[in-house]
Amino acid sequence: MKRLKKKILLKKHKAKKVAKDTRKRKVCFVITSHIHYARSKLVLSAIKSRPELELQIVIGGSAIVEPFGNVEPLLNADGHSVAARMLMTLGGGTNIAMAKTAGLAAIEFTTILENLKPDLVVVRGDRYEMLPIAMVAVYMNIPVAHIEGGDLTGAIDDSVRHAITKLAHFHLVSTAETRRRVIQLGEHPDYVFEVGAPEIEFVEQNSFDVSSDFINYLGVGDIVNIKKPFLMVMQHPVTTEYESARTQIDKTLEAIGQVGLPTIWFWPNVDAGTDDISKGIRAFREKHNPTHIRFLKYLPAEQFVGLLKKAACLIGNSSAGIKEASFLGLPVVNIGTRQTGRYRARNVCDVDHDSQAIIQAIQKQLAKRRYEPDHYFYKPNTSGLIAEILATSPLYHQKKFYDQITS
Repeated sequence: MKRLKKKILLKKHKAKKVAKDTRKRKVCFVITSHIHYARSKLVLSAIKSRPELELQIVIGGSAIVEPFGNVEPLLNADGHSVAARMLMTLGGGTNIAMAKTAGLAAIEFTTILENLKPDLVVVRGDRYEMLPIAMVAVYMNIPVAHIEGGDLTGAIDDSVRHAITKLAHFHLVSTAETRRRVIQLGEHPDYVFEVGAPEIEFVEQNSFDVSSDFINYLGVGDIVNIKKPFLMVMQHPVTTEYESARTQIDKTLEAIGQVGLPTIWFWPNVDAGTDDISKGIRAFREKHNPTHIRFLKYLPAEQFVGLLKKAACLIGNSSAGIKEASFLGLPVVNIGTRQTGRYRARNVCDVDHDSQAIIQAIQKQLAKRRYEPDHYFYKPNTSGLIAEILATSPLYHQKKFYDQITS
């Protein structure tokens, strides 16, 4: 009788053990802007395709604010469901609004984690609202995986990115250089993985051909024929220079007005200074009524890449000029300090906030037409590598500083 009871108990124990071992690892992927969603499309699909993973998508910030591009309908169209939403973004376009938004993000995400109970949280890049999200996960003993650590940029973004690196347990970096930099920050090499940039893999796989009808259906302004040479402008505020945002955008508007080529101009993101840039654009439209510019809030990822492939030149300070444009060989005029420190391919021409300097750089780049594609950020199967790491890496909680100095 005792032997029979022991056998029954052993069978129950084994059954429990099997159930525990086969439970799906819950991966919480946080998206706070339509750009992050566009650059993560293949990663999300790769995670979802792994039978041992359960994908939990959390959206918040400007990603659920209609004027900046609500990503939920796009996610649904791609076959994804949203596990939770974070209402946290304050308007005003100031550093105070950014700081309070970060505080709200911490409060909102704490409740979300309490409800979803993920095994792992995935964050991306250097957006200010990602820092409190990583912090909350760590305080709740949930490991963090960080995509795009080790990059260098301008303004406060560097500090935010490196702070997330120090919180994160797994580092999914783009290049050998960024891997070295993350290790230099005291992260153990065993947890720093060189996977390439997901956005470049997306560009490489995407052959979408955007139409003039689609572009001119969206936004406001003049009709632009994208079968003829046209410019793209993407200029965002620099958070440490937000008080100069209006002066800076006025210089770019003056330059584009004088160049006179058909232009597709994208609205700025939601960082401090965005209101001043938006006011500058509106004042320019009312005063000059330009007949060669169309203003757009955002584009879905496939159409955006299709537009980049057709553009004659990209002007502004977007990281798309550093990454996607380099892979496409698209001429870029990079204005100001927002991308300071990033690797530059030959396609990038740097200028200050000076209208004449911007005009001269545009003319120079238009004469060049196209550059040889640069593969610095590219690695085959980036999304598959990321999903593999998230699925198979043993999870841990207690981090230790990796000190390379030996006595």
